This record gives sequence, structure tokens and C-alpha cells, in this order.
Amino acid sequence: MFNAISTWESLTARLRGIGQLVPPLILRLLMGWEFWESGREKYLGDNWFTDIKEKFPFPFNVIPSDISWAMATYFELGGALLLIAGLFTRFAAYSLLVLTFVATAAAHWPDMVAMWGDLAKGYAITDMGYGNFKLPLLFVVMLLPLIFQGPGKISLDFLLSRKLKADPMPEPLADAYAWSLAFLALGIPFLMLLPKFGAALLVGALATFVYGRYARA
Repeated sequence: MFNAISTWESLTARLRGIGQLVPPLILRLLMGWEFWESGREKYLGDNWFTDIKEKFPFPFNVIPSDISWAMATYFELGGALLLIAGLFTRFAAYSLLVLTFVATAAAHWPDMVAMWGDLAKGYAITDMGYGNFKLPLLFVVMLLPLIFQGPGKISLDFLLSRKLKADPMPEPLADAYAWSLAFLALGIPFLMLLPKFGAALLVGALATFVYGRYARA
């Protein structure tokens, strides 16, 4: 006899099974390719960071432009290779996330936002004076699953965890400590783009951490 609930559960279980294999791999390959191309252009091109150094958020605005250029170049190239291989994926993805926020603040964010309509105009590829943060925003959205969900089963991280007899995909937890970690992970890059919002996220990280400590006591 046809059972709609069991059929739906069977369907979603199979979709989730493939979801642990294919989507993370596609994200890693796509992001790896994009950051490799960006790093390669910097490696072969001229340093234009000097022209926008004052737009970089602290502490990058006090770092010599040659050093910033080299850091961006090698973080993009190295991070791209790690993403493609699925090795130290969360570290690579988070490093590239921070790099994307810095690039957005320096080169893609509107110089001045008078109203929300101005910010909406900046959601574009071509800069018409309102910024052009659509592409870096999409990069951020694609990096977040790799940071929070991991590289998937088709990765060196998964094989390394199995080799070390560690659980490569432990049971998810969404307790206060998890929220604290999430607020911290997002608050740090947002400090460079929207300082007040980033600071609020860091306060949230501290508050949820303290709540977790007292809840366990």
C-alpha cells in the first residue's frame, strides 16, 4: 500500500545522501577555480592596491601595499588549491571569506549609503557609482556552506579523518556554543564591512557563550 510519508522520507534520504557528495564538491571546484583565476591575475599583474590602500579596513590599511598584494595573491592561490583538494577546507574557506569581505570593503562597497535604495543599486556587477558587491556577496554565500557543513565526503579531509579514526561527520549540534561560534565566525569579517553590525555579532557570541556556560552549570 502506498505510504506518502515513507515515500517522502525515502526520497529525501536519498537526496541528502547525494547531497553529502555532489554539491560540496561542485562548490569547492567552482570557488577554487574562481579564486585561482583571481590569484593568478594578481600574480601576473601589477599591484594596484596602492591606489586603494586608504579604503582597506583596519588593520589592512596600515600594512604596506606590497605585503597586502602578496598576501591576497598567495591566499587566493593557496586557498584555491586547498578547496579543490578538499584539504583543511574550513580554514581555506574562512580565509577566503575574510579576504572577500576585505575586498568588498575596499573595492566593491558604496562610498556612501544615503538610503537602502542606494545599497540595493550596489547589488550589481557593473559599478554605476553605488558599488558592485553582487559577485562577492555570491562568493560569501557559496563559501558559508563549506565553512559550516564542511567539504563533503569526496575530499581529502574526509579521508584524513577516517585515517585518524575520527568521525568525519559528527552529529550536528545547535546549542548555545554553536551559536556563539557562528556569531564569532560572522562577526569578525563583518567588522571590516559593517563595524556596528560586526560588533553586535561579537556581543552575541559572548552572550551565547556565557549563557551556554551557565546552562551547563
